[in-house]
Amino acid sequence: MAGLNRDTPIPVGVVIHSKSRLLELQYDNNVSYRVPFELLRVCSPSAEVRGHGPGQETLQTGKRQVTITALEGVGNYALQPTFSDGHNTGLYSWDLLYDLATRQNEHWREYFDKLDAAGVDRDAPMPEKSASHGCH
Repeated sequence: MAGLNRDTPIPVGVVIHSKSRLLELQYDNNVSYRVPFELLRVCSPSAEVRGHGPGQETLQTGKRQVTITALEGVGNYALQPTFSDGHNTGLYSWDLLYDLATRQNEHWREYFDKLDAAGVDRDAPMPEKSASHGCH
């Protein structure tokens, strides 16, 4: 997990939009970003997704319809969502959330490139065991 960078903006508001499956991050400069739940889930900072070292990432699939069922603050530095697929071990620091929010197109491109390279469909169910690449 990335540490809290002193220059990273901290949201003044966080809104879960369940129907559209978006997490809205509101900042004090009247700017807000809406991050799709799917992007948050496939780029989870958890060991389950990222692995415990290089080459141990697990490519996430079948997450287009995932929702956030609970959202907890962790100290003054992160959020911990619980997703409808049961995943709840990712701690999303403010800097990771800001990066996902402001660089969504790059994260999507990286994810789709990894799906293509693995020859896997975005909506395919997750295999029992996988050693493919996750999001960085």
